[in-house]
Amino acid sequence: MDLITLITFSPLINEIIIYKLHDLKHVSVRNMKKRGKYFFIFLVQSIRITCTVSSRFAHTVMSSKALNKENSSQEIFFEVELPKMAFITNFSMEIDGQVYVGEVKEKESAKEQYEKAVSSGKTAGLVKASGRKMEKFSVSVNIAAQSSVSFILIYEELLQRTLGSYEILIRVKVEQPAQEFQIEADIYEPQGIAFVEASATFLTNELIPLVEKTVTDTKAHISFSPTVEQQKCPGCKGSLINGDFIIKYDVKRATSLGEVQAVNGYFVHFFSPPDLARVPKNVVYVIDTSGSMHGAKIEQTRESMVAILQDLHEEDHFGILLFERKISYWKDYLTKATKRNVSDAIDYVKKIQDSGSTNINSAILDAVSLLKKERKEKKVPERSMDMIFLLTDGMPNRVTSPQLIQQNVFSAIGGSMSLFCLGFGNDVDYSFLDVMCRQNKGVARRIFDGSDAAIQLKGFYEEVSSPLLLEVDLRYSENTDFLTKTHYSQLFNGSEIVVAGQLKENDMDNFSVEVFAHGSEENFVAQGKASVTDWQTVYPEKGYIFGDFIERMWAYLTIQQQLENSALSTKEERGNIEAKALNLSLKYNFVTPLTSLVVTKPENENGANRSLIADKMTESRIVLLLVQTRFYYNTPVNLLAAVDGDPHFMIELPDKNDALCFNINDKPGTIFSLVRDPKSGFVVNGQIISKKKVALDGNMNTYFGHFGITHQKLGVRLDVSVQEISVFYSDKQVKLLWSDATALRDLVKNCSLTVTLRHSVKFRVIRHTKVWKRRHDHQDYLGFYTLDSHHLSASVHGLLGQFYHGVVFELTDLRPGEGQEKLDATMYVKGQRLNVTRRGDSLNFRRDFNKDLKNGESIACWFVDNEGRGLIDGAASDYTVSDLFTAI
Repeated sequence: MDLITLITFSPLINEIIIYKLHDLKHVSVRNMKKRGKYFFIFLVQSIRITCTVSSRFAHTVMSSKALNKENSSQEIFFEVELPKMAFITNFSMEIDGQVYVGEVKEKESAKEQYEKAVSSGKTAGLVKASGRKMEKFSVSVNIAAQSSVSFILIYEELLQRTLGSYEILIRVKVEQPAQEFQIEADIYEPQGIAFVEASATFLTNELIPLVEKTVTDTKAHISFSPTVEQQKCPGCKGSLINGDFIIKYDVKRATSLGEVQAVNGYFVHFFSPPDLARVPKNVVYVIDTSGSMHGAKIEQTRESMVAILQDLHEEDHFGILLFERKISYWKDYLTKATKRNVSDAIDYVKKIQDSGSTNINSAILDAVSLLKKERKEKKVPERSMDMIFLLTDGMPNRVTSPQLIQQNVFSAIGGSMSLFCLGFGNDVDYSFLDVMCRQNKGVARRIFDGSDAAIQLKGFYEEVSSPLLLEVDLRYSENTDFLTKTHYSQLFNGSEIVVAGQLKENDMDNFSVEVFAHGSEENFVAQGKASVTDWQTVYPEKGYIFGDFIERMWAYLTIQQQLENSALSTKEERGNIEAKALNLSLKYNFVTPLTSLVVTKPENENGANRSLIADKMTESRIVLLLVQTRFYYNTPVNLLAAVDGDPHFMIELPDKNDALCFNINDKPGTIFSLVRDPKSGFVVNGQIISKKKVALDGNMNTYFGHFGITHQKLGVRLDVSVQEISVFYSDKQVKLLWSDATALRDLVKNCSLTVTLRHSVKFRVIRHTKVWKRRHDHQDYLGFYTLDSHHLSASVHGLLGQFYHGVVFELTDLRPGEGQEKLDATMYVKGQRLNVTRRGDSLNFRRDFNKDLKNGESIACWFVDNEGRGLIDGAASDYTVSDLFTAI
């Protein structure tokens, strides 16, 4: 009979599972619910998404109601995705008539409350992650039998005009058909609506007619409400409603001054005049061709550069600069974008190859010098814009200090040109690029690894490749105050400038505006007494809906701009700027990078309240939440760190099918520190055992045969040997025999133990029995696999623990090795220069038994010899300890 043993001592230990090989398809009930396998024990009664857009300012309410159909309490998950630029303003839950409302608090205060609760085992946190355009909000709660729960999430954002339209993006993922499902959007634009489009990635021919749209001059209503039957997926048990619901629209533009609107003493000015001629540009494309761009990245770079070059206008001038350790030019001067020159440039970029390291500093400075030389020699139009487009995926070397590079670039540019950076992949140092661009009148954008990377790159380029106005100054009459940003370096085709502020004494009659800028042929000047649209006049019946939306739009813009400015300021200035942004965030109940949303959840089984926290993601923090890797690696936090076999240490990067590995050999009885987290008291120590029979050549094979696992704060201890598992918690002790999970001892059977310590770590211990039938011999040994370690502190260390928060390295000089199918490379890691090897034969494959207990999965890895010296901190001997349960 197949055996599954599930033990739960307390809320601190979610699961301990021992199962036979044949039961690998089984996972814990809790995990099955997480993955949606048991989701249908809940009846989804309703899902409603309502979006109200008032002059580009979107207020979205997502609500869901579900019923627990079981006769016992169950855990239910509410998970939604919202746009990155949005601020959560509220979250609430209603359970059995009791409402639990979120409260926005200063981040440090919320963190102290959260960590205090975590240390006592009473808290559950939100699952949060960030993707290309969206952030994920997730919360779970236990619901009594036959009871229902309602969730409501509210967020707000200012829609950005990009390539001539505003976009409302609503992501829906419905596991099962809802009894009531509805998406509704109402758009109010007193300027007049030019067009409205509505689509969805999940629409079938049957669902298309359900998207209803009503558009008048200043209003639009869009709805989508399929029945239960219409939601069902033919031939499967799930729902068709899984993807993006997208609404795009634009407004009418008639005046050069733009449109001004006011409500309750606050105004907003939208500036994007029609019929402007584009300003010619002089652009240098600075392309990273280092070894880390190998493979798909360099292919996608070639593809996107072909499209970008084809979009150049004949009055533009351009140059191409390639860099790795050395720098090379297509031509050492700028070339006019004639058809012949563009064609020659396309032939050049199609031949780009990757090799070497990443000399960002010299590459940008050379591009600056080239543009300055061309302008000094008057080889480019006087009325034109100088631009640099940098595409890179790596951390800088040669000059490695980000601050020094930023200083060098800022000094060289001197305000005379704009720098745009495209950071390829999640491991790029995005904050470094972001600050450097904003210091130099530009912006940075992360280009996510994937098959559509070339499309992403070209899309960003299109947004900023057609300047219409330069150095735009917006000036307002004296009856205004507390203005948001009023100077912009550029206005690009299809975009819009937005300024908001307060009207003194609500004086709309004397409001005036002046706009000065440089255009393609002459200076742009627009001035006069602006016509201010009073919302209470245009929509008298809707006053109760809009309320203070322009005031909230002003607060939203002010906070966004203050957060941007703080990154460019000195330490003293940053404190003052962030204090102002924090005060506004708290006043208007916005979840920003300075605040957190705290929700007190209902009592758990122990009668204790549980708190959760929602944080706002920033681009610089994405790298801590996404697993995207490559030859150049920077802090992927949910990599798989493991030790197995004779002992083989593996640091796997699963999304890229790549890994690092090293071996450590020592005498039997030696105990190594594998994981040590001083903050939580989580410790894993492993003891070496030897093979029962020594080989004929005298070599001794060694393995890990005993693990001591401790979590001091939780009071949990596990003693795992090749014979048994002992679990100690408080005064309780449970002993389990591996033989219980291997019913027939004479067969080759591998077993595994999976442990989740709540808010701490999840790991798996695998017990192997290796059999040599001809020798009538067998060997029992253990492997240790870390499945989730992101809750451990930054101080975690040990032979495995030091890699939990990432490892930064770069591979260069990839070259054929001496043996067959062998590849050698030079690795730069932790200030060391190492020679590493990768082979196509079994010598440099490692077996990962995490997913396949019987056979294991072959993992090709870059092997670091000499017991990992240079890759690990110190030497292997530094990690020996005296006892399996040595305390920190």
